[in-house]
Amino acid sequence: MGTALITGASSGLGEEFAWQLATDRHDLVLVARSQDRLRALADRIHQVAGVTVEVLPADLSTAEGRAQVAERLSAGTLSQDEAPVAPAPGQLAPIGLLVNNAGYALHASFIGEPVDDERAALDVMVTAVLELSHAAAAQMVSRGRGAIINVSSVASYMAGSTYAAHKAWVRVFTESLASDLRGTGVVASAVLPGLTRTEFHGRAGIDEHQFPDIAWLSPISVVAHALDAARRGRVLITPSARYQSAAALLRILPRWIVREIGPAGARGQ
Repeated sequence: MGTALITGASSGLGEEFAWQLATDRHDLVLVARSQDRLRALADRIHQVAGVTVEVLPADLSTAEGRAQVAERLSAGTLSQDEAPVAPAPGQLAPIGLLVNNAGYALHASFIGEPVDDERAALDVMVTAVLELSHAAAAQMVSRGRGAIINVSSVASYMAGSTYAAHKAWVRVFTESLASDLRGTGVVASAVLPGLTRTEFHGRAGIDEHQFPDIAWLSPISVVAHALDAARRGRVLITPSARYQSAAALLRILPRWIVREIGPAGARGQ
């Protein structure tokens, strides 16, 4: 069924992407900083689903980490004229699906955050998406098939945090990439979830209790919706009707009103 590479795979939406893709018989390459968590997850997935799971520890805030993942994405390239065959022993399978999921919100406002922390977040959520999408698209186009899913956020329509700015870049970049890939057999999609119950908010120091229960989505439903819509070639994917309505409203509201909503709403994934 092909091999999927997932960044930020050790928890949250990344882990859920891994489980659902493995259940659908995709082999996996799991990318995150924590080697121990990746290996534990890889062992569980292999035991339950029986698929091959590679572990690739990498820090996407560094040029070295991004280069390591880009190199894996470039491996296994075949020309369009070559018949798809199983890789020989010791040969890396080509990546048929890239999920750019790695991301996090910072604890303070832009002015109160050290600029090095801001630069690291930018590299993880923007630079890595750019470089890894470029590497993946090149080998996928050479084979005439493949897909790239970039995790953005409904926060991309908001203001009040650099997280929202990063996710806005991911959304617009993915639309541009989808246009570039038209007719190649490769598709690109951006997923724009709203508030989702993962470790994301706790790590960012965001009080989850400030949001009503109805605002929260489950990782299972977000990922299932994302994969189904991506398979159908959707470019912008917003799981759940309530967040589709919220996104539509944010697109038509005057920007001064959007800015008044503030940073809390702009840091939800």
